[in-house]
Amino acid sequence: MIKIREAATRKIPRPFRFPWGVGNVVEEVSIRCSVDGESWEPTIQLLEYEDGRQQVRFCVYDGNRFRRMPLIMGTEEIDALSQRVKRSTNIRNLLVRLTRSNPRGA
Repeated sequence: MIKIREAATRKIPRPFRFPWGVGNVVEEVSIRCSVDGESWEPTIQLLEYEDGRQQVRFCVYDGNRFRRMPLIMGTEEIDALSQRVKRSTNIRNLLVRLTRSNPRGA
């Protein structure tokens, strides 16, 4: 059975660098999950580039260490993470757009 609790607190803002741009993680929500002694932290981040663009990153941490693996979640993790998203205005507003049909005429 999966156990879900509070995740590690990481400094915000903090810098990031990609080949296509640099900026800061300006908002973050995460939970700590564990099963059979293994733990991971599903995380949603709001990235803000130097030019003002914003993107949402779905990722996984192991404490303060970023893990290069896909974010895979079941209903328990989604429910727990959604409670944190409700308290994160900017991330919540961007994620709401996922549920809209045709937000920019695409």
